[in-house]
Amino acid sequence: MDDALRPTCAKAKLAMDPMLAHPVLLFVSCPLRQAAFADTVTISGSSWASPYRLDPKSIKYTSGELLATVLKTTGAGDVVRLPLSITFYESGNARVVLDEEQRRNSQIELRHVSKARKERWNGAADWAIVGGLEISKSAELSRENEDGVSKVYYGPPKSNTAVIRHAPFGIEFMRDGETHVIFNEQGFLNVEHWRPKIERSGSDANVTTEDESTWWEESFGGNTDSKPKGPESVALDITFPGYGHVFGIPEHTGPLSLKETRGGRDDTYSEPYRLYNSDVFEYELDSPMTLYGAIPFMQAHRKDSTVGVFWLNAAETWVDIVKSPSSLGKKDRKDTRTHWFSESGLLDVFVFLGPSPKDVIKTYSDLTGYTQLPQHFSVGYHQCRWNYMSSEDVLDVNQKFDRFGIPYDVIWLDLEYTDDRKYFTWDSDKFPDPISMQDQLNKRQRKLVTLIDPHIKNTNNYPVVDQLKSKGFGIKNKDGEIYDGWCWPGSSYWVDCFNPAAVEWWMSLFKHDFWKGSTPNTFIWNDMGEPSVFNGPETTMPKDNIHHGGWEHRDVHNINGLTFVNATYNALLERTKGEIRRPFVLTRSFYSGSQRLGAVWTGDNLATWGHLAASFPMLLSMSISGFPNAGADVGGFFGAPSSELLTRWYQAGAFYPFFRAHAHIDTRRREPYLIGDPYTPIITQAIRLRYQLLPAWYTAFHEASKTGIPIIQPQFYVHPTDETGFAIDDQFYVGGTGLLVKPVVTEGATNVSIYLSNAGPYYDYFDYTTYSTPGVHSMAAPLSKIPVLLQAGYIIPRRDRPRRSSELMKWDPFTLVVVLGHGGDAEGSLYLDDGHTFDYNSGAYIHRRFVFDAASSTLTSSDLSTKGKLSAKFLGLMAKVRVERVVIVGAPKEWAGMKKVAVEGDGGRGSMAELLFHPAEGRRAAWAVVRDPGLRVGADWRISFR
Repeated sequence: MDDALRPTCAKAKLAMDPMLAHPVLLFVSCPLRQAAFADTVTISGSSWASPYRLDPKSIKYTSGELLATVLKTTGAGDVVRLPLSITFYESGNARVVLDEEQRRNSQIELRHVSKARKERWNGAADWAIVGGLEISKSAELSRENEDGVSKVYYGPPKSNTAVIRHAPFGIEFMRDGETHVIFNEQGFLNVEHWRPKIERSGSDANVTTEDESTWWEESFGGNTDSKPKGPESVALDITFPGYGHVFGIPEHTGPLSLKETRGGRDDTYSEPYRLYNSDVFEYELDSPMTLYGAIPFMQAHRKDSTVGVFWLNAAETWVDIVKSPSSLGKKDRKDTRTHWFSESGLLDVFVFLGPSPKDVIKTYSDLTGYTQLPQHFSVGYHQCRWNYMSSEDVLDVNQKFDRFGIPYDVIWLDLEYTDDRKYFTWDSDKFPDPISMQDQLNKRQRKLVTLIDPHIKNTNNYPVVDQLKSKGFGIKNKDGEIYDGWCWPGSSYWVDCFNPAAVEWWMSLFKHDFWKGSTPNTFIWNDMGEPSVFNGPETTMPKDNIHHGGWEHRDVHNINGLTFVNATYNALLERTKGEIRRPFVLTRSFYSGSQRLGAVWTGDNLATWGHLAASFPMLLSMSISGFPNAGADVGGFFGAPSSELLTRWYQAGAFYPFFRAHAHIDTRRREPYLIGDPYTPIITQAIRLRYQLLPAWYTAFHEASKTGIPIIQPQFYVHPTDETGFAIDDQFYVGGTGLLVKPVVTEGATNVSIYLSNAGPYYDYFDYTTYSTPGVHSMAAPLSKIPVLLQAGYIIPRRDRPRRSSELMKWDPFTLVVVLGHGGDAEGSLYLDDGHTFDYNSGAYIHRRFVFDAASSTLTSSDLSTKGKLSAKFLGLMAKVRVERVVIVGAPKEWAGMKKVAVEGDGGRGSMAELLFHPAEGRRAAWAVVRDPGLRVGADWRISFR
């Protein structure tokens, strides 16, 4: 069969090292029933008749929700009833849910005396969705009689239309009279209904019209999946007419603009994108293979529009992508056709009609929650490796960072700090006094992060496992007994965080009186939450394991990691009674909604140039998929980076939202101070640049926590009408700062090609060299330099005094960098709070808007905050924090003779401040500096340049 019609996909097979090394993944092919079904439909062409039709007599419409029944006619002529709901929300979103009546009513028979629930799992929304579900009061079912079609008008102001076709069943979603999203255009809708297994023998053994080989049991890697509910997958084709680019569905290693998965060309994949959270180490690059997390959220983009879909299903999921000339008759456009299929659960899909990238991400974030506003320290630099082997080792690293003048905020402890890999314990020989060790770190306001994974060692004299067993809080196997698998400690049990009682118990373990040696400055790293099971199928848990409530693991797999991080997040909120602080938790496994709980990293990468380059498409995909607090292991987890690669990786990592270096236990030590000249000073400067820009980074985090705006932004997001930039994924903007970054990711490179969507102008961050035409520019990038541009029209807050950690910068003054261009106006903002509590909810923060107005030649600071009961107290606390410099890049030549500027406000005082003007030199722009204007950062003020 031609590859374009192939019904197979790659699936991992496991080989285990008997000495408990990390498992080795091999790949084999396996048939996928839904892909084969789609191939049959495609081959059949016009002769195919979809077996799905909506019963028009069943339609009921009430207050923004349409309820009906879709009827599926089987090959044997039986009719299967599929309850349908289509809900319309005030946000302009729509949601389509298709269930199966027989399973919903528990009218099926389970095989193997299974203890599983009979229904399709409907609990994904309980974990993933936290808002955005206000049903529309204005949505209206059309009164027009049109045979075989129902229409609902919705969205502000009824600009959206859902056109529901009865037979064959399908839906078109329209905005302003144009179709943007189509369900079941290709006829790939398929809900595998329940049916009893018919035992055949003798001459009847092969009498069947379908391949049943994977319906009932499936063996893989020495494990047999009992499949007690039989076949239960769901599938749907979703078409984006006129859209040539689709983005999202992380986590994968390919380009930001998703590739086609059929066609057999060199620029396409031969397998669908897979979403099945797995422990994949040394992962392949440019691949649709599954990785550690799953966000089934896709955006389609074209010059004048962005739309999206969210496939709310936590089971193993696959997505095929095919592009073709547009059916809209527009030669410059393509249609993107996608085919989604999940092993079990509901068919549950949200539709977002934009029209802009910001609109789609905002409404998705309204549903699944905004990224957590992290503790301020966590936006700094993190030093980690597997493992720092003792307290002495930790404090030696801490001291040497100070000796070399390298700032950092957090040092991390991997697995080996524990007593024989038992979490909530310390190795008393290597870490005899962990509190004293943390007291030493705290002298520089530094923090400690320790590893705690979901697998609990099965051993004697270990209170944690004793309680887990006695309380019944472990995940069960298919027979209802506690599941025993293999992970880092050897024989292990897994805490079932779908169980509310188990979560309460887990929270109790983090209390300081239980976990001796922990302190308020001990934070947590949750690894292996996929869950990783070394002797399990595909290095994870058997699908027929049973979770709280009787749900099979196959139903909830991709959400498992979210539940574990949720338990840890809540544990860290109040470890000491009455002291509530923002948690910091890092996870590797994630799903939609995990962004509310902490940070994520891209897992076990390699110390290669390819993995450095791949990190940016991966992080940009995360950022536009609602999870912007993400990073990759600086230097690569596996292998030994060259000094050049390590240096370039630090320069790149300084622009990861989550900035951490990490390395495998078998790699040589590579702390920045060990690399030597000229590399150590260059790495130091890269880390210091991160700290200089911390005010801008923290402001970007705040904006993301309120509006969903990505922290690092791809070209298409910032310039949504510039088609040339849609597929660019090796440069990006930082928040709302106008900073454009193009990291060096090629060995030996001394320049980069950077693309500009507009005339800007743009200025080199370090020497103000000007770039003022759209298109590709060559920018010098010797080893000592990070290619960073300032875009005209923005104001960037900085703190320029180097300190040992971010907390020591708390009282430092600010520098404002005002970047002027052809229009002469500029704008920016600054957000500040105490960095570790939730007092900002009561007004304990500063939020300022800075505006340079060219017409009046003035720079003003105005208040963006909403006052609360703690506002005055916080402003008083920050009263001595001032703006010590204003740097104006692209300063008008008319200022050349100006020596003073007028300063007004901040309590009614008027004064003059010194202005130093530096004229343009060649391509280097003119710039000016206002020295010590004597203005408080939290006050209203005005500087006049007349």
